[in-house]
Amino acid sequence: MKVLYFYQLFSTPKGAWGTRVYEFTRNWVKQGHEVTVVTSIYSKSDLKATKFTESQSFEGIKVKVLNIRLDNKQSFYKRVWSFLQYSTLSSYYALTLKADVVIASSGPLTVGIPGLIAKYIRGRKLVFEVRDLWPSGAIELGLIKNSLLKKVCYWLEKQCYKASSYIITLSPGMTQDIQRRFDISKITDVTNAANISLFSTPTQFPTTKSDLRPKQYAIYTGNIGMANNSYWLYNTAKSLQLQGRSDIKILMIGDGQQREELIERAREEGITNYINLGLMPKENLVSYLQHALVSVVSFKATPVLDTCSPNKFFESLAAGVPVIQSTQGWMKDFLEEHKVGYTLDPNDPDQLAKTLINMSENPEAVHTMGLRASNVAAVHFDKDYLAEKMLKVLQAVHETSPVDSLPTVDSEFSLKQYN
Repeated sequence: MKVLYFYQLFSTPKGAWGTRVYEFTRNWVKQGHEVTVVTSIYSKSDLKATKFTESQSFEGIKVKVLNIRLDNKQSFYKRVWSFLQYSTLSSYYALTLKADVVIASSGPLTVGIPGLIAKYIRGRKLVFEVRDLWPSGAIELGLIKNSLLKKVCYWLEKQCYKASSYIITLSPGMTQDIQRRFDISKITDVTNAANISLFSTPTQFPTTKSDLRPKQYAIYTGNIGMANNSYWLYNTAKSLQLQGRSDIKILMIGDGQQREELIERAREEGITNYINLGLMPKENLVSYLQHALVSVVSFKATPVLDTCSPNKFFESLAAGVPVIQSTQGWMKDFLEEHKVGYTLDPNDPDQLAKTLINMSENPEAVHTMGLRASNVAAVHFDKDYLAEKMLKVLQAVHETSPVDSLPTVDSEFSLKQYN
């Protein structure tokens, strides 16, 4: 089977970004399928390009790299320009590359454009992968305000769903949202995955930060910005220090629009237990994660973010680390069901500080939570298991004609399967 994958943010484990597409496609290539990924240059990825377009290869995965730069620090409109550039240039590959199945991975929603071209001009079967609910997320966060632009975005979203033989989402919340709004049955969720071997293999405690102590810091990995409610963690560090518990650190590993702002604020206010190490390759991140007291998955309180499926959630569980998170969706239900973490108020840093103090003073309870976390991750979030789940959808799409005869795949990721 020939698979053409439009995904603007491709990265390998040498980068500081999620490796879902790399892990999945590498698995499919090993099984004898031919996979081509069309991508661009993301600041958190390890990809580089010197030419305007380059053909690269990673363990058998063919990668068409468009030398278009994308960075979370860019302004919203500059990022939109990058999205439009990518969708326009990648449409050439939608027209010229052979494929049995085309995957368009959104967001941004503009990735759907080459998918639609492959569908309607070349007659390819399209699978639309929803990693973020666009445009709902951008609208709720106030990034898209123009009424005409909102209508255009919602129209494009509808066309992408309508054209798809199948829709794959990254969380049950996304599946439910799309089913509710569009009455779609050919949809299933394949969550983000974790490289269980990478994150569960014991590592030595990192010694690059001498003021860190094992199990005495909460770790946050990923984007540092408004949508991630980054001030919650900074104010938690401040609360801990005011309570005389600066021995408990807040460790930030990542980058984003608010990174330098928060570092400068900590310097000015003398907050010594707020530490930011910046971006680092996934391979180097593991040791910091494994030895953390807890991993914090932080988002702004808005309904669309309740459906998200962040890499850090799955990787933390795979590393045997409990999770504290702030959404009111499926992750909250999951943590409560399996007793592997807590859901806290994203507007209350004192509550988070109190929870961290309590966890640091109850190491046996934290250890037990960590064991449960690693066990459930190994069973349900392994990259190979989820790669196979998605591959079955692609094979069903490829082998079935007409498309309307495809079986309905309900969400397999429900709390029932863990009982």
